Amino acid sequence: MSKISSRASACLVFTLAVLFSACSTDYEEPEISLEDYQVEEGFALEVMASEPFLEAPVSIDFDNKGRIWTAEMRGYMQTLTGESEDMPNGVISILEDKDGDGTVDHSKVFLDSLVLPRAIAHVYGGLLYAEPPNLWFVEIEDDKPGKKILVDSLYADEGNVEHQPNGLMMNVDNWIYNARSHFRYKRENGVWLKEPTSFRGQWGITKDNFGRLYYNNNSTQIMGDYALPNVLISNQYYQPKDGIGKVLTSNQRVYPLHATLVNRGYQKGVLDADSMLVNVTSSCGPLVYRGGQFPADYVQNAFVCAPEVNLIKRNLLTFAGPKTTAEQAYTDREFIASTDEGFRPVNLFGGPDGGMYVVDMHRGIIQHGAYMTSYLRERLAESGMDKMVGMGRILRVSHKETGLSAIPDLVNANTDELVNLLNHENGWVRDRAQQLLIHNGDQKASENLKQLIKESAKQETIIHALYALEGLKALDGETLLATAGNNSPEVVAHSLMLLRNPAYTNDKVAEAELLNELMARKDPTIDFYLISFFGEWIQRYGNNIMALSVGLTKNYSEQYYQDALISGLSGKEIDFKSALKESESPQIKSVLSQLDNVIEDQASNKKFWIYEQASLPLDDRTHGLQLYRNTCAACHGGNGQGVDGLAPPLDNSEYIKGSAQRLALVLLHGMKGPLTVNGKRYEMNAQMPGLLNNPEFTDQDIVDLMTYLSNAFGTSARGSNVDMIKELRTVKPKAGAYTEDELNSLINDQ
Repeated sequence: MSKISSRASACLVFTLAVLFSACSTDYEEPEISLEDYQVEEGFALEVMASEPFLEAPVSIDFDNKGRIWTAEMRGYMQTLTGESEDMPNGVISILEDKDGDGTVDHSKVFLDSLVLPRAIAHVYGGLLYAEPPNLWFVEIEDDKPGKKILVDSLYADEGNVEHQPNGLMMNVDNWIYNARSHFRYKRENGVWLKEPTSFRGQWGITKDNFGRLYYNNNSTQIMGDYALPNVLISNQYYQPKDGIGKVLTSNQRVYPLHATLVNRGYQKGVLDADSMLVNVTSSCGPLVYRGGQFPADYVQNAFVCAPEVNLIKRNLLTFAGPKTTAEQAYTDREFIASTDEGFRPVNLFGGPDGGMYVVDMHRGIIQHGAYMTSYLRERLAESGMDKMVGMGRILRVSHKETGLSAIPDLVNANTDELVNLLNHENGWVRDRAQQLLIHNGDQKASENLKQLIKESAKQETIIHALYALEGLKALDGETLLATAGNNSPEVVAHSLMLLRNPAYTNDKVAEAELLNELMARKDPTIDFYLISFFGEWIQRYGNNIMALSVGLTKNYSEQYYQDALISGLSGKEIDFKSALKESESPQIKSVLSQLDNVIEDQASNKKFWIYEQASLPLDDRTHGLQLYRNTCAACHGGNGQGVDGLAPPLDNSEYIKGSAQRLALVLLHGMKGPLTVNGKRYEMNAQMPGLLNNPEFTDQDIVDLMTYLSNAFGTSARGSNVDMIKELRTVKPKAGAYTEDELNSLINDQ
């Protein structure tokens, strides 16, 4: 590992930021020390932007000039109790390098007064951005917001700030995908479309050159789909069992440079003997690198953020047919690691110059209050980490021996130049050129795109060109039948996906010849997409094609092949089942059994949940936190430390850590003093009212409140259940509210 040399003190920079941030948006470039950072040998790490030009960034995107735009979640956990998250202090900013030396020296706010903005994307000539609960699209006029359109009022309708949709990533198929969401978006002819897709991940989403999607959750560093989006969910009455949401590696080990504060460090196995974190607990912001600037063995590696231990991981992806697996690149170190406790990488992006950009929130508290344990809260306060606010960084990783790509002039690029850019080594450039070709709507591009498809040997270029044609409404059956015979299984797969649209061809002879040719290749990737396509061919050409699908299905024992078949049938299940003959094939027997369930669900109109649920429900601990703030915090304090003369502390109280029944009885029926908490006697005349007769509190509300209290002020998320609450409603105290003696006697008797 190489070490980055120091240039100045980060503390001095922060002080200067505070002193001058109110004066102007032009500054001398601050010098940030990276002496506490280690990066893989051969790579360079540099600060592209820092405070005072930005604060608490969580996502970025690049415009057609190559400038960085930031979504800054400034209100997130500014204090240990997190009341600041409702403040409209979030911004979307434009960062600029006016003196051309590669470092940001100017910022200007594009949108302000936002509450926890979480995602941005430059699409369709404007900016798509998420400010819960809404998804907005705003036109850009001379770096100022123009006409604003509400795309979706339920984009992030409910959920904790850590568990709301985010991402807004345009994929090669011209759909915009999200993490922590089961919807995708597209604009056609000025109309926004929204349709179900698979539910994916928690924070951050990325793609490979083929168009497969990758994501993660807190404790699983890299996950992904074997199939292209929506291949396995075509049947509204079938939930696939395999191929989606796959954990790509069971190895969640991390190799931090120092001991850090983690939320459940008290639990056995979380920390090792040196107090170092063992396995990842806050993984987020993955990136499959497609930039073309790193050496060949880094191409399509999956990089993952681990902000709780100040590092970035590297994983090697392996593709075998449709199946993807991952393996950590190192067994004793990380791609980037730091002893700077403020280094909080939360997102990774490929840039227009081929570099990998690191979004560093640089905030002391990254654990949201709804999930923060008293263990972590106390240690954050002791260390002073809760005072680390007002900062933020954008870093760039590049390879030392390879020059960064020149950023193409996309603002002035003509149609021919945009078509040529689909050959570019950098996936970001190819993506943006495809989008611009579609947005510009120049039909003259179609012939150039078709010629590019015929001449190119690059599968990525052909795939981009196909979807550029699709977006321009210029794709035709002749082109698709030709690319469906390509040597690349990936090109064939996309061609088959597009051929599902019957408008492209009804040439039965050509399709029959194509089917026979592709089956003869016996390629596992091609066979997977053929199997998923059989339902469409049965619709077109009748049941005589079923024998082919049965024969092909017999060749594969993996469940995801069966999922592909059943998903593709969608409406032809009964015909397909009746056409099957008795077979000793375990694959066919398995398919028949699953078809019975699909047919039963069709009869009762029981759909896969992604087709029924308009938004994600609020999780129990976040709901519990809301209830606590509205009902309990005034007396017990936002941090659970109590208020002198009014209410005792909850933090580490035996009333929270002890029996769930005792806590439920207190919440339901109330309590009056005096009482003892943590060995201290509280002589209080006030009586805590119970929630028994409060019409605004359901049994589930009380369960959620208990779950939050147990997690935040106890040692776990030990909760209760609705049945227990119903039963305890009838266990009433003798005189209005429980006394300590009466309550303890009752619990002891049980």
